[in-house]
Amino acid sequence: MIKHKFPTVLHHLAAMTIATAFILPLAWMLAASLRPAGLPPPRGIEFLHWPPILDNYVRIFEILPFARYTLNSLLVALTGVTFTLLTASWAGFGMSLLGPRAQLRLLILSILLQMIPFTALWLSRFLLFARLGITNSYFALISPALMGTSPLFILLFYWTFRRTDRSVFESASLDGAHLFQVWWKVALPLARPALMAVGMLSFLFYWNDFISPLIYLRSQTLYTLPVGMLQLQEMDRTNWPLLMAAAVVVTVPAVAVFAALQRSVLWWESE
Repeated sequence: MIKHKFPTVLHHLAAMTIATAFILPLAWMLAASLRPAGLPPPRGIEFLHWPPILDNYVRIFEILPFARYTLNSLLVALTGVTFTLLTASWAGFGMSLLGPRAQLRLLILSILLQMIPFTALWLSRFLLFARLGITNSYFALISPALMGTSPLFILLFYWTFRRTDRSVFESASLDGAHLFQVWWKVALPLARPALMAVGMLSFLFYWNDFISPLIYLRSQTLYTLPVGMLQLQEMDRTNWPLLMAAAVVVTVPAVAVFAALQRSVLWWESE
């Protein structure tokens, strides 16, 4: 009995150790944001300054239009997630219906595209958007979503649909459903874990995107939270409590989405 419990105890201890390693930086960031403004970081370990100060959270919204930046980030992230789920699922569903040779060719192409460094696209994409006149707009930020954002997202849907017996889709077609109805009513309900996983990853991609707003946007009213963090840092590099308060504002929505959708993904996989 003890031998059976020993591996379980080790498994839980390892999981708790890994979870603690990820949670401690977040706890330190939150504690640092509750210190008085302008106070240098503590020399030792201090997880909570007493009394905690909430003025930093009010101050960041007074110094910069962080409320506007938050709305911009939400708009870009939610729009990007919506279009990513549509285009990536369409592409993955279309790949799963092709013949073996066509599937292999597109699979190799997707892997090769995934290997291209993102930095290699900055100049060419900027020149293209400048020629089209869509710089300094939200469209420049969400344009990757029109192509599925990442080949990885398309492959996630492709692998999900490929595991489904093709006779399921063929039966729906024989019952009179056209291709869009097969995708919407049959394929997507079977791909809920992939939908949640891609939705989570694409939200984090657009929410944390720093380079695209920095390259394409010129108007402050269009800036997102990562650019706002840069502005705050340039204004006062040594005011760590203020910077940590802004970091909490940026991090909490991403952590909340990750925690909620990860739990849903694990639940659907178990079902």
